[in-house]
Amino acid sequence: MSNRLAPAQSAYLQSAAHQPIHWYPWCAEAFAAAARENRPILLDIGAVWCHWCHVMDGESYEDPEIAEFLNRHFICIKVDRDERPDVDARYQRAVQAITGQGGWPLTAFLTPEGQVFYGGTYFPPDGKFGRPGFRTVLEQVRTVYHSERERVEQQAGALARTLAEHLDEGVAGEPAAAILDEAAQQISRLFDFRHGGFGTQPKFPHPAAVTFLLGRWRDTGEDWPRDMAFRTLAGMARGGIHDHLGGGFHRYSVDAQWIVPHFEKMSYDNAELLKAYLDGFTALGDEFLAETARGIVRWVREVLSDPEGGYGASQDADVGLNDDGDHFTWTVDEARAAIGDENAFVVAAAYYDIGTAGEMHHDPAKNVLHTPEPLTAIATRLGLEPDTAAERLALARERMQKARATRPAPFVDRTRYTGWNGMLAGALIRAGLVLDDRWALEHGLLTLRRLRREHDDPTRLRHSPGGVGGLLDDQVQVALAAIEAHEATGETEWLRWAVALLDRVWEEYLDAEGGGLFDSSSSSGEGLLPTRAKPVQDAPTPSPNGVAALCAARLAELTGEPHWTDRRDALLRAFAGSAVQLGIYGATYLQALDWAVHPATHLAVFEGEEEGRAGLAEAFRRLARGTFLPRRVVRQVKRGDAEHPALPGPLAAALGPAAQTRAIACRGATCQAPANTIEQWQETLQRLCTPGR
Repeated sequence: MSNRLAPAQSAYLQSAAHQPIHWYPWCAEAFAAAARENRPILLDIGAVWCHWCHVMDGESYEDPEIAEFLNRHFICIKVDRDERPDVDARYQRAVQAITGQGGWPLTAFLTPEGQVFYGGTYFPPDGKFGRPGFRTVLEQVRTVYHSERERVEQQAGALARTLAEHLDEGVAGEPAAAILDEAAQQISRLFDFRHGGFGTQPKFPHPAAVTFLLGRWRDTGEDWPRDMAFRTLAGMARGGIHDHLGGGFHRYSVDAQWIVPHFEKMSYDNAELLKAYLDGFTALGDEFLAETARGIVRWVREVLSDPEGGYGASQDADVGLNDDGDHFTWTVDEARAAIGDENAFVVAAAYYDIGTAGEMHHDPAKNVLHTPEPLTAIATRLGLEPDTAAERLALARERMQKARATRPAPFVDRTRYTGWNGMLAGALIRAGLVLDDRWALEHGLLTLRRLRREHDDPTRLRHSPGGVGGLLDDQVQVALAAIEAHEATGETEWLRWAVALLDRVWEEYLDAEGGGLFDSSSSSGEGLLPTRAKPVQDAPTPSPNGVAALCAARLAELTGEPHWTDRRDALLRAFAGSAVQLGIYGATYLQALDWAVHPATHLAVFEGEEEGRAGLAEAFRRLARGTFLPRRVVRQVKRGDAEHPALPGPLAAALGPAAQTRAIACRGATCQAPANTIEQWQETLQRLCTPGR
């Protein structure tokens, strides 16, 4: 037997299609049924990668007695938070207002109008972990709904009004450089000096904050932002949140040391972390950071990528209900058997901290691979030459990878969500240039071409093929990736697409009265969907208003059109009043603000036609792309373009009419002397990269 979820595109909804509950997907019919039959609504929001969602499905939603009670007394709606982030955003806030916490699974109880009157997250069926039992909760909710209907509706209405205020995160103010200083200080107060990262536990990556701090170091010359950024990148890369065999990062760590993760891997996390590690490598020159970035690319290529372009959404944490990261963890005996060479095992066990006392509570013999000491220290302790230790570790890693490949693998959600595909495409395009990875560059461009081709209107992108449309995040993330593609290739098609996307955004998402951009183009729909939201927090993906401001800032530099500067500044003003308080959750907005209050640096390569120097222009561009500078713009200028109005005046004047291949750097109104050789260009870039200059 199957329920109404059987035809769903979502893997999460399909996984519940066999359940004995009469589930509805999110649809008008469900709300009409609730009104007609005078029943409260149970709204379950989860995801295919969510461990506790699967647990609650198995414990409660597949229980015949609970299903019978729900079918008799409730209208039940199941939502995939990845497929409908607009629904999730609103109901998460509503439940958080009641309980003080959110997360997945989200379990909300609604009136037939879709307003929340009670909720929580995971409920065990009979009560444990200090949580009320689901059976008891359902009986109490049913009783209260029918016996105290007036109070329920009053409470739900009051919550809906409060929610409308909280979903609008706009607080007007005047953008200023002082905001960046104050925000950086606030971020520093959350820094974990021992382990890197921000806060205590659980600990999430905040890649935008890392890039923001690297920019502050370059601008101010103070060392502490650099140190915080490096310690965070290094701490995550050494920890168990990093998959040392397969590459990429798990979603977050349950401890402050980055050791024990929730093992699901998200495409959006790895996209932003890839950018952060590329920024760390280009800023600091540490090969360890580059290797971590290459691991992310490898995981995307081997696990998420589609040969025709595009990326899956996530890789699950577990294989079954009783599994907790078993695909990724190792006992001593498992590691020894997989490696099959005692000398190599000894090195690997010391390096990855594989011992008899592991880190997993459900099975203390299971070890999460992490690297508390560098391999050089391990070699010294074991009395080995560094090269010998490296050879033995490489052998152990290769054999452990092969052994892990034979284990049952967690499910990969192949859904190609548009915004997340834009994030990964942009990150891979940048990785292709910085790491000299041809696959990454070409696949990122291939993905953007597929995105543009698959939409009937490429300026109105849907959230997934055949999915819901009108979500701000999809539009701005793809626009940002198109800007990356333009700077990487010099092709104007990408710039034109970014302009068209963002012109449409300003037409359809702008709050003309209060400023800022709404998260959806529509003010209609069921339940809480008509409640307009203007998000500026990075939670968990970069703020779409922050990304939109970044896009406008970069288009202002690339096109020379003043209306992009006006749009950027208006967007920044809409949120400037709360920017300092946002701290690590406002890092994307803060990066956009940085473009408004400090001058951009244009790195321009003029392509001449002299014979024998065909590769010089590309060599100039390669160096420019591999340089970390805040507010960097890479320009490719062909003959005849020197007087193009899109070029800033100082840059056009510096280029002049000369036909010789050269590279020129201009920061604001000040230009460096033209570089005619690679050595001169390296010297120019080194001067510009001197912290505090």
